[in-house]
Amino acid sequence: MKKIKLSKLLQAQGFGARRACEVMILDGRVRVSGELATDPGALVLAEALPVEVDGAPWTCRAHLYVALNKPPNYECSRKPSHHRGVLSLFPSMFSLRNIQPVGRLDHDTTGMLLLSDDGQFIHRQASPKHYVPKTYEATTLDPVTPDLIASLLAGVLLHDEPKPIAAAACRQLGPRRLEIVLEQGKYHQVKRMLAAVDNRCEALTRTAIGKLWLKDLGLAEGEWRFLTDAQLRFLAPDARKE
Repeated sequence: MKKIKLSKLLQAQGFGARRACEVMILDGRVRVSGELATDPGALVLAEALPVEVDGAPWTCRAHLYVALNKPPNYECSRKPSHHRGVLSLFPSMFSLRNIQPVGRLDHDTTGMLLLSDDGQFIHRQASPKHYVPKTYEATTLDPVTPDLIASLLAGVLLHDEPKPIAAAACRQLGPRRLEIVLEQGKYHQVKRMLAAVDNRCEALTRTAIGKLWLKDLGLAEGEWRFLTDAQLRFLAPDARKE
């Protein structure tokens, strides 16, 4: 494993510019594996290295893979315009590492949102050709009927789409609640599909991405956690091709 300078490692982890990280070390604010660090140029092994900055522990990671239980009235944008941005729910160092949402949820849609600073991971998860299914629970204005479920499974024609779009799976959860699984990732897809069958989406929550379920992460609204290697494997795309 390649060694890098401690100041460069702290910069890569989002603690600030290189000079600021050097000053933190010289000021005695940094510990590495429990020992006080004094040399910004000391060579260290980066991966999984435990450090402390101002007494706060941090495990160094080459990339960030994060799951958030998104609350309502947050925008999935680095430059939000009408509501607070989801990045405000994270430490400022995440923004310095250029972490960004994997796809988007509407400001009024809640549930599982992935974020990362790994461009290849973001592309794999967001690209339609990889067929990573997304599961949602929707509350509807009018009652859910067998005909509505059948129409969503058969496919409905959306405005500006050349052919009908079908749900990969769909089932009724209650009088005005349904679970729907999508593979396409079209703009406002659940809301548009329900409108196409003469209903309306009143509330929407993303409950799973791939085989990773929000309920298994133990996150309240607004809470986040780093994903483990095992959890990342639940996000592996389907092997099917276009």
